[in-house]
Amino acid sequence: MLSQNASPHDYALKPSDIQKIQSADLVVWVGSDLEVFLAKPIAKSRRSLALANNENMPLRTFTKPCGCGHKHSHYDPHIWLDPEQAKIIAQSITSELIKISPDLKHDYLSKLLQFNQTLSLTVERIKRQLTPIQHQGYFVFHDAYGYFEDYFELNNLGHFTVHPERPIGAKKLITIKNTIEDQSVQCLFSEPQFTPALVEQTVRGTRAQKGELDPVGSMIAVEKGSYFRFLESIANGLIQCLN
Repeated sequence: MLSQNASPHDYALKPSDIQKIQSADLVVWVGSDLEVFLAKPIAKSRRSLALANNENMPLRTFTKPCGCGHKHSHYDPHIWLDPEQAKIIAQSITSELIKISPDLKHDYLSKLLQFNQTLSLTVERIKRQLTPIQHQGYFVFHDAYGYFEDYFELNNLGHFTVHPERPIGAKKLITIKNTIEDQSVQCLFSEPQFTPALVEQTVRGTRAQKGELDPVGSMIAVEKGSYFRFLESIANGLIQCLN
């Protein structure tokens, strides 16, 4: 539904989006902790699947509450960045599709098996690629990569923000800059959905390099094999800057 360079954190629905939601056989979303804009329209859809509501889906907590005076969940909604979560997501979607088209059950189960097999091969390849840089320290723009980092045992030293749609204060930036100077921070990663000016400003005058990570794979075409290319794009972004 989202176009390139759009973020689910601050997206505003268009009339054409409402039409897509109402006409779709199935609307898959993470849940209201991420796609706030879908909370009301989803009620009018024919069938929806909130992935974060799956009782088999273990959710990590954010390192700290936002402390912003607003009510927010402390659960990290970026579940698609964890290969193990991806298996649960694929199983959940498959089950819903079989309910809609039971005559295609065999085809869906066959594709699920193929997905899981390809995912295992992709993960093993990425593990080998990331091993040399596992201990290199870095900062990310927003706290979106925890599942990926925990799974591949990476060394994230911090983030600029938990909620990227909100402005970041000068005090926070000073703290980050001091951390970069005090610790061995190799890279700071910006994101294409948000202006890189803050990252560029913070990197200036330090030994750290600037990289880019895209937590939603906005430049990856939605087609067969897209998820595996997405995981590889995150790994490649880390390797290019940290290696």
